[in-house]
Amino acid sequence: MIDDLKPYPAYKDSDVEWLGQVPEHWEVLRLKRIARLNPSKSEVPLALRDGRAVFLPMERVGSDGRFDVSEVWPISDLWNGFTYFRRGDVIVAKITPCFENGKGACLENLPTALGFGSTEFHVIRPSKAIVSTYLYRVTTLSEFRRLGADEMTGAAGQQRVPVEFIANFLIPLPPLPEQTAIVRFLDYMDRRIRRYIRAKQKLIKLLEEYKQALIHQAVTGSIDVRTGQPYPAYKPSGVEWLGEVPEHWDVKKLKYLTRLTNGIAFKPSDWGDHGVPIIRIQNLNGSDDFNYTVRTDLPDALLIRPGDLLFAWSGNRGTSFGSFIWDRDVSGYLNQHIFKLHGYSLARSYFAYLLRAVTRHVEQEQTHGIIGLVHVTKPMLGSVVVPVAPSEEQVAITGFIDRELHRVEMLREQAKLGIDFAREYRTRLIADVVTGKVDVREVAARLPEEPPEEEAESMDADEIAEDETTDEEAGTETVEEEEVEP
Repeated sequence: MIDDLKPYPAYKDSDVEWLGQVPEHWEVLRLKRIARLNPSKSEVPLALRDGRAVFLPMERVGSDGRFDVSEVWPISDLWNGFTYFRRGDVIVAKITPCFENGKGACLENLPTALGFGSTEFHVIRPSKAIVSTYLYRVTTLSEFRRLGADEMTGAAGQQRVPVEFIANFLIPLPPLPEQTAIVRFLDYMDRRIRRYIRAKQKLIKLLEEYKQALIHQAVTGSIDVRTGQPYPAYKPSGVEWLGEVPEHWDVKKLKYLTRLTNGIAFKPSDWGDHGVPIIRIQNLNGSDDFNYTVRTDLPDALLIRPGDLLFAWSGNRGTSFGSFIWDRDVSGYLNQHIFKLHGYSLARSYFAYLLRAVTRHVEQEQTHGIIGLVHVTKPMLGSVVVPVAPSEEQVAITGFIDRELHRVEMLREQAKLGIDFAREYRTRLIADVVTGKVDVREVAARLPEEPPEEEAESMDADEIAEDETTDEEAGTETVEEEEVEP
């Protein structure tokens, strides 16, 4: 189908640098000539003001045009303090970084006649000269986002795109039937690209689950990694989460295998812009944003060196709670929420994998408290019973897990590259079609009709968060650090 796309038969100069040439029969107009910007809610008839309307805060609008309509409120509760829009409008985030990230939507399928949302949206109401879904596609162009970002005003971190930029933005405008054909083609392709991306995201999740299961099976003796088969004989561990373990393995509490040193709660007066780094949970996840201290009264036991084993004992499930190896080339002092493990006789890499199984066990055990947060005290962690393989098997287990995780990581990276490629391809395709570099009219006319449910543009908040969260972002969220007793 893509091979059928060809340029238009004739072009003309648009006199717009980023746009270049456009099809000869297209117009190039300022957006304000074909749309109204930020219409006033005073136009709402009195009869409608007693009704209900969808509420769209920024977090319920995605960067791929979809939005969550699960919040419906009385209009009287939304009338003051929120941005007004109606069905068929296009909304565009105006604040950084939401604007650059593409937050916005066409509200053609808004379930209520009116809606209200974040004050950080610009509202664009199309005239009869432009199809709302085509107008939305124009606002997704990378050049629209780039040029808008250049025009932002305001203090750092609070910069916004002025309405004048949107009003004066020059857009390519094909005839109405062609706009409809372009939208039909792009919607069709978008659905297929989304399916591809979701399949890759599902694969990444499955690979992560496989990694956890693999480590658990290897360090608990469910399989003999040297043969790929179960061990010939097992014994009860006496612990529910372990079940049976190989007959010749030991079963011990963590407190008999290592010593735990807890970090301290550094006060703001201890911080500075030089000195020795203070290692916080966010640094365990790769952040280079360090605090520093010049204190000289801290014991050596609080110093984290490259290669040390650490356990973040209070944090977010799946990201900032659990075991880590400090593999950075910098040493620093141990902040609160983190234990340092030392004095152990187990092979370090083997112990690190064993601790990952412990992390999973503690996360599964803690289903109460604040959603997403896990907390374990020193006595609780020390009392966890773990299996211990003989030293020669520790080496074999570590080598097996290393090899398997390397293979899994390669598959994961291939899936991530596939997602990146698909997103880049979608961006390029939208640009080529909306700016008239290729003619999709004949292809669009041949496209099959698809089931109505595939036309839905709404999604729930969890889907929006999942679609917008990259793997790197997923690993950096941490709890607010405050002084609590371990």
